[in-house]
Amino acid sequence: MAPNSKLRNGVLAVRVSTVGQGIDGDSPEAQIEQGKRYAPAHGINIVKILTYLESAAGDKQPMQHVIDYAVDPKNEIDVVLVKSIDRFTRGGSTAYDLLKRQLEPCNVDLEDMYGVISNVKVNTLEHLGMEYKWSIHTPSRKTEILEAERAKDEVRDILTRMIGSEIRYTQIGYWSRGALYGYETKKIETTNGKRSILAPYDDQAPIIRKMYEMRASGMYSDDQIADEMNRMGFQTPLKVIRDKADRTKIVRRSGSKKMTAKLLRVYVAKTIYAGVNTEKWTGGQPVLCKFNGLVSIDLWNKANRGKISITLNSDDHDHPIVTRAPKQEKFVKKNIYNGEFPYRKLVTCPTCRNPLLGSASRGKLGKYYPAYHCSHHGHYFRVPKNEFDEKINQFVERLVVDPKRLDEVLQAVLTVWEQRQARAQNESDHRDKRREELEAEMRVIVDKMRLVSSPTAIKYMEEDLNKIEQQINDLDVRVDGQEMKGNVDMPTILTYVKYFVEHLKELLIDHCNPVLKARYFGVVFDQVPSYAEIACGTPEIEKIPGVNELFKLTRPQEVSLVRVRGLEPPRPEGH
Repeated sequence: MAPNSKLRNGVLAVRVSTVGQGIDGDSPEAQIEQGKRYAPAHGINIVKILTYLESAAGDKQPMQHVIDYAVDPKNEIDVVLVKSIDRFTRGGSTAYDLLKRQLEPCNVDLEDMYGVISNVKVNTLEHLGMEYKWSIHTPSRKTEILEAERAKDEVRDILTRMIGSEIRYTQIGYWSRGALYGYETKKIETTNGKRSILAPYDDQAPIIRKMYEMRASGMYSDDQIADEMNRMGFQTPLKVIRDKADRTKIVRRSGSKKMTAKLLRVYVAKTIYAGVNTEKWTGGQPVLCKFNGLVSIDLWNKANRGKISITLNSDDHDHPIVTRAPKQEKFVKKNIYNGEFPYRKLVTCPTCRNPLLGSASRGKLGKYYPAYHCSHHGHYFRVPKNEFDEKINQFVERLVVDPKRLDEVLQAVLTVWEQRQARAQNESDHRDKRREELEAEMRVIVDKMRLVSSPTAIKYMEEDLNKIEQQINDLDVRVDGQEMKGNVDMPTILTYVKYFVEHLKELLIDHCNPVLKARYFGVVFDQVPSYAEIACGTPEIEKIPGVNELFKLTRPQEVSLVRVRGLEPPRPEGH
C-alpha cells in the first residue's frame, strides 16, 4: 500500500455452499484467514465479517444481505471483499450484475482476492475532454461476466454429475438419501462400485417390526399399537432448523415426538419398510431395493389392510406393482336444495351471473349471520338472508298470472294429466302381459313336476316357482299403488290449480315447505334471474328478462285490483 493512500473500510463476505461444508470443513475459516492477509496489503480495514452457509445458485442470493449492510450510510463501508466471484454468487451474469449495480450509486467497490474484478474506469472520450455515461466503462466487465457465467456452469455440471448419479443408482435399487427410522445407512462393495444401502438399526428396527405384526393381527387398534411403540421407546428423528440468513445459527429443533394413531398410518404405508422404493427419483415406478426390508411384503400387505398393496411383477421382478384403493369422498355431496337457503343456485350474482350460494358466517361474538353470496369469482357480493327473502317476497307480491291466459294454464295441466294417464295405461298393459307370461311359466313348471320323480329336480323346480310367485306379487303391489294414484278427481285438481294460480302468494310465500316454495319460484322464469333484476322494482315486464310469458308484474298499488276472486277449494288437513 502506498504511504499516502487512504485506508478503506471494508466488509469481508464469506460464503460456503452447504451447512456440512461450513460446520465440518474449514472453508469459512480459510476464507477469513485469506481475507485478513489480503486486506492490509491492499489498503482495506476489515470492520465487519459476514458469513453465510447457503447456496448462491438460486433466485434468493445470500449476498444481498451483504449489499444491504454495505450501502447503509451509517456503516461507512467503502469496499466489499470476497474471495472470488463464485463465492459472491453462482447465479450467473444476471445475478452478479444485479448485485454489483446496487453498490455503484453508493460509491462502494466490489473486490475479489484473485484480481478478476477491477474498479478502474476508462473514459473513451477523455482525449477530447468530453464525458458521457456511455463513454465510461470498466475494462474488466467482460471478464467478470464470463467468470460469473463460468461459476453458474460449474454448479450445473457438479449437480448434474452428482444428482444424476444418485438418481441412476436409486432407479437400480440402491439408497441415496438419509436413513428412515428403523434403518441406518451403510456402504457396501457391489458390481456397481461402493454404493449405499439401508440396513436394520438395532435399536429401532424391532419397534417397526412390532408395529407391522400388531397391525397385521387385526387384534389391536391404532391407538393401542402406538402406545406399545412408545413403551418400546419410539421417538421421531430429531431435526435441526437453522436460520435462513445465517446457517450457523440454530433457530429451533423439531422431532422427538411420540407415536400417534395418525402418524402410525403414515409409517405403515411406507413401502420402503418392505424393501420397495416409490420415491420421486424412481420416476413414479416402484423399484425393488438391493437390500431387504424390515418386514416381508406379505406382512406389509396384511398390515395395510387392502388400502395399499404390493405385488411382485412376474414379468419384471425388479419393478413390483403398488396398488392403492380408491379414496372415499371426504365430504358428502351437497344437494342443490337446502332448506335453510332454498334460493341458492336459483338466483345469480348481478356482477358475474354465477349462481348465488348460501351460508352463515360467524361473527366475533359467536353469532351467525346467514346470507346469500357470490364466492371465488374475483369480487365481493353478499346479501343478508332476511333482506334477500324480503326482496323475493316483494317480487312475488307483484307477480300475477295474466288473466287472459288462465285457460291456457288449466289446459296445460289437463294435457300433462292426459299424457301421464296414457303412460300409466301403457305400463298397466305391459304389467298384465308380463303377469300372463309368468303364470304361463308356472303352469309349465307344474306340468314338469308331475313327470319327474327326482327329489333334487323337484326341489329346484319349487325354488323356481317361489321366485316366479314373488315376481307376480311384486307386480300386484305395483298395480295397487298405481290404482291408488290413478283415482284422481280431475275437476277437483283443476279447481286447486285455478285457486293457486290466482293466489300465487300462498304458493310462493306462505307455503310451509321452503324447498318446494323455491322450486315453484324457479318455474316463473325461463332463465335464471339475477338478484339485481328481482330487486330493481320496475313494473315493466320487459325489464325482467327470462320471466315466463304466462306471468306479468304489476305496480304495488295494483296488486289488490288484479286478483280474481275464484272458488276457494277445500283445504286438506295440515295445510
